[in-house]
Amino acid sequence: MGSIKSKGLKRRLLIESKTSEKVPTWVMLKTKMKVRTNPKRRHWRRNKLKL
Repeated sequence: MGSIKSKGLKRRLLIESKTSEKVPTWVMLKTKMKVRTNPKRRHWRRNKLKL
């Protein structure tokens, strides 16, 4: 992907980067470690986005 991106594409990439974050520690503590992983987690090299 080139360095020149449209505003819409930047917005979509930002949203995708936010959904790929790990589960917050307070959520793990609140659920007594029942929720540990994020099922939507994505690695930048293994799973590519379909934008």
